[in-house]
Amino acid sequence: MSELLGLDEILAELILGLGLALIAGNGYAWYRHRKGQKPEGVEGEFRAGRVAFLLVVGVVMAVWGSVSMLTT
Repeated sequence: MSELLGLDEILAELILGLGLALIAGNGYAWYRHRKGQKPEGVEGEFRAGRVAFLLVVGVVMAVWGSVSMLTT
């Protein structure tokens, strides 16, 4: 059934897409913080540790999704 619907491929693509989104979003937030820009309406502080952690999670997910797509 999963072969008929292509669920293995869809799951790998979703993992890859989510990983790339984490990389892009957190990379852009870090870039804007380094330039001294702050989003409007945000009252919290920039947490470099959280951004770095989510970047690492994004890289792991992107690699996992890529490898899964290549092996299926």
